Amino acid sequence: MHSVWRASIRFTLVTLLLLGIGYPLVVTGIAGALFPHKAAGSLIPKDGQIVGSELLAQSFTADKYFHPRPSAAGNGYDATSSGGSNLAQSNKALVDREQGSIDKLAAENPGKPVPIDLVTTSGSGLDPDITPDAAYFQAPRVAQARGLSETQVRQLIASHITPRQFGILGEPRVNVLALNMDLDKIAR
Repeated sequence: MHSVWRASIRFTLVTLLLLGIGYPLVVTGIAGALFPHKAAGSLIPKDGQIVGSELLAQSFTADKYFHPRPSAAGNGYDATSSGGSNLAQSNKALVDREQGSIDKLAAENPGKPVPIDLVTTSGSGLDPDITPDAAYFQAPRVAQARGLSETQVRQLIASHITPRQFGILGEPRVNVLALNMDLDKIAR
């Protein structure tokens, strides 16, 4: 009976060491060696300071910036509180929030349909990307706030569209932080 317990304990300890410590260290080491930028969090430096990550949305509220999807993560775009709202489509608070967003955005661009990703949160609440339609929808506001032509802004958006991965996975998307950083380079 004691030998069964000893074997079980040894097996548990060996498994813990191999799979709980060894394997994660090896995989992390390989990832760091092969993909150092991604393994370090895809951080974006500007003037010697880290301004964000390609993988996490952040709040942009000024008219001169493209806005990301709304966030339900903590107090908004809080990486320590990632997650959706878990509100049902019939929940009055969700319906009211979305309708308020639709009304505000519809007033910004009268007569144009409001892209769904500008009023709905992502599952993580930290999605760094928006659809090209959502970026183009915001172009008139950004162009006016920056004193640029809408054509210039639309060309910048077009240069930031990431196509589907391998031509079939996901949807075309625009990284909001990268777009806003390049926008700052051409016009303050």
